[in-house]
Amino acid sequence: MRIFPSQLNQHLGKLPQILMVFGDDVLIREECRDALRQACFAQGAQERLSLVQESPFKWDELRQECQALSLFASVRVIELELPSLKPGTEGAATLTELAAELSQQRDLWLLLHGPKAGREQTNTKWFKSLEKQGLYVQALTPEGPHYQRWVAERARRHQLALAPDAQHYLASLFEGNLLAADQAMAQLALIADGQRLSQEALERLLEDQSRYSVFQLSDELLAGRLDPALKILAQLRQEGTAPTLVAWAINRELALLAQLAFGVNRGEALPALMKQAKIWEKRQRFYQGCFNRMGPVRIATALAAAGQVEAQLKGEAQDEASQWLALADLCARFDPAYQGLEAL
Repeated sequence: MRIFPSQLNQHLGKLPQILMVFGDDVLIREECRDALRQACFAQGAQERLSLVQESPFKWDELRQECQALSLFASVRVIELELPSLKPGTEGAATLTELAAELSQQRDLWLLLHGPKAGREQTNTKWFKSLEKQGLYVQALTPEGPHYQRWVAERARRHQLALAPDAQHYLASLFEGNLLAADQAMAQLALIADGQRLSQEALERLLEDQSRYSVFQLSDELLAGRLDPALKILAQLRQEGTAPTLVAWAINRELALLAQLAFGVNRGEALPALMKQAKIWEKRQRFYQGCFNRMGPVRIATALAAAGQVEAQLKGEAQDEASQWLALADLCARFDPAYQGLEAL
């Protein structure tokens, strides 16, 4: 059965033995996994085993784990991450067999999770077999009205009171990155201390609080001040800021610059394009200067690199040092003198 995250609570009372959570949004994916895990333990699970499909992966061991009772617990949860959603021939055969076998068991849940499943995956025999016997949660990033409802609901959860204009403004800042939106709302709730925030108050808080220096990083990059930007980047790392949040902020600015470049290439005026993009008047000079320094080709190249870095960070394949070095490289791309990592 295929469901959306908003429907998950309706199915937690009695779970099938096969559970799947695949999607492009890290926050929703992890929250769905956590809800399923808690429901499994509420229904009798006593032990959890976590596995990751790495190369090479021993599928026989997974089969044995699913077929053997634990020495310490009668009911278990086995979680298997499929980073690429490509189990290979042996893995596909194993998962297809387990789909039939586990539907007859009551002493084990198999929880599969990973990135968004496209048609290439959902049309395979192994995926269809698992979906038919189990529960598949599509952890996708909400868009449009669904996103606005998510922001309103999450603000209520954090007991953050927002005026309508403040809510729309906050939503516009974090569209496409629920994790960053959730972190920002949690921090704003602490600062606001129950007071209702207007858009003006929200802008002031975001600008004044050092914890929101990810926005300061964007301003330094747009202004072409690489040294201060790298200092802020180091500060963000020291404060434990999630690398995915930093990558999203950089990617967001580059995507907006690319949008402006596309319009200019069509013959439209840059000031009008910035107004259409709802860029604050006080920040338009940053975009004007950055656009003039970088130019369309450099912007497009930097945006492609940012997309690759963001995908790598979501895949969690890099160590921490490599992640922050890649982010430093993205920052350096805002400098017209950029020559690659060696320029740092």
